[in-house]
Amino acid sequence: MSNSDNKTSEQQWRQKLTKEEYRVCREQGTEAPYSGKLLHNKATGDYRCTCCESLLFKSENKYDSGCGWPSFDAPVSNEAIRYIEDNSYGMKRVEIRCAQCDSHLGHVFPDGPVSTGERYCVNSISLRFNDKMDIQN
Repeated sequence: MSNSDNKTSEQQWRQKLTKEEYRVCREQGTEAPYSGKLLHNKATGDYRCTCCESLLFKSENKYDSGCGWPSFDAPVSNEAIRYIEDNSYGMKRVEIRCAQCDSHLGHVFPDGPVSTGERYCVNSISLRFNDKMDIQN
């Protein structure tokens, strides 16, 4: 699917995604902590949106925060991520979404490493990993 998925209908998303991908990416769900397949991934490569394949994060920005979800200290660019104030569940947080297709990724917190001070806490199911060995360019 192309990176211009702003016009994809909910019915089309339901057909494209698994039930769990749809729940997390389109309904702002959360996968269980420590359950995601990319949590302990240490390979070199790119992390892309599950829904539209837009480039979101690079492996050099991934680190182990101990929070139970893949964590990054920065996205590939500020334009790759959409930031939304989230006051659900009695908490004040900032939700992060794919800027291209509006897929829910997770949240960003101001308790990251010294390099940026930010922790992008992302659901594994919201991401597709492309190993550097498979990347052209």
